[in-house]
Amino acid sequence: MKRVLITTDNLGGVWNYTLSLVRALAEYEFAVCVMGAALSVSQREEIATLENARLFHCACKLEWMDDPWQEVDAAGEWLLKIAANFRPEIIHLNGYSHAALQWNAPVIVVAHSCVLSWWRAVKHENAPARFAEYKRRVVAGLDATDLVVAPSRAMLDSLSDNYDAHFTGRVIYNGSDRPLFAAAEKKPLVLGAGRIWDEAKNLCALDSVAPCVAWPVEIAGDLSAPGGKCAELRHARALGKLTAAQLASAMSTASIFAAPALYEPFGLSILEAALSGCALVLGDIPSLRELWNESALFVDPADPGELTRALNQLIDNGELRHEFSTRARQRALTFSMRRTAGEYRDTYSRCAAAAKAKVAA
Repeated sequence: MKRVLITTDNLGGVWNYTLSLVRALAEYEFAVCVMGAALSVSQREEIATLENARLFHCACKLEWMDDPWQEVDAAGEWLLKIAANFRPEIIHLNGYSHAALQWNAPVIVVAHSCVLSWWRAVKHENAPARFAEYKRRVVAGLDATDLVVAPSRAMLDSLSDNYDAHFTGRVIYNGSDRPLFAAAEKKPLVLGAGRIWDEAKNLCALDSVAPCVAWPVEIAGDLSAPGGKCAELRHARALGKLTAAQLASAMSTASIFAAPALYEPFGLSILEAALSGCALVLGDIPSLRELWNESALFVDPADPGELTRALNQLIDNGELRHEFSTRARQRALTFSMRRTAGEYRDTYSRCAAAAKAKVAA
């Protein structure tokens, strides 16, 4: 069985992406190296179902957090020790800085997001000087990697825009393998989901318009950020952080899913909502246009009135709501995990073959 060392965190989308990929690539054995907070009981139960995964965990800061570098470097040493024992054929990193380590296998970096592009999209300015070391580390990682994969063309292009690095890139759209995401009997309800504390998700905008929307608005996700910052919902009903099964249940009965994001390189929750038969109202940003054009209603994420009108338009017009629900599900089915896994399988094979050819030469 071929071996892959894969890094991840357990804060949301990257965790779900990792488990789905490991599950789909059953012919590979994975060392799943989780960095960050302790895993929840449900997360440990999820990974325990994967027969081709060995779990490793390091309680350390992630590279985008405040003053993380001592812990990031310690995590790098931890990863190299795991690799020395596990002897992977491929290193799959869902982060940047550890790509610059002295690996004995080809390195693939998957660019799920980055601080500099987040800052531009959310703050409408360049990231401040305190992120100079972060930028240096990302450039070093990009320069060292054999291949950079991004989940959208918009995200891949943003790396070139923000970092003076030289790398080969490829777009592989995320997929979903979760049969639990399916439509049930729909209720008059608008749902949002994501890290509520993350300004990029812009779920505060959905909360703010809730009194002007004809149906109840519910929002699932963490209110508290790592490090203690806490968001607050004033109008929408807060569902808290849900398990995958609980979120699937909420999506199955919601008629509309709203994600007025300022920044979203892919958005697995949007895909899951579309598979669940929700009509989509999305922030009009390049990545979401790329992924969902003509399959959703798009709004200026900075315009609460536009968000309100779009939601009420779908609420008032059942035929339109059904049409956009159908469009979203049809589009979602093209983002199959089978296709995603096939493209990663091809990527792993090509990188491994190129490394062997280089050694032979």
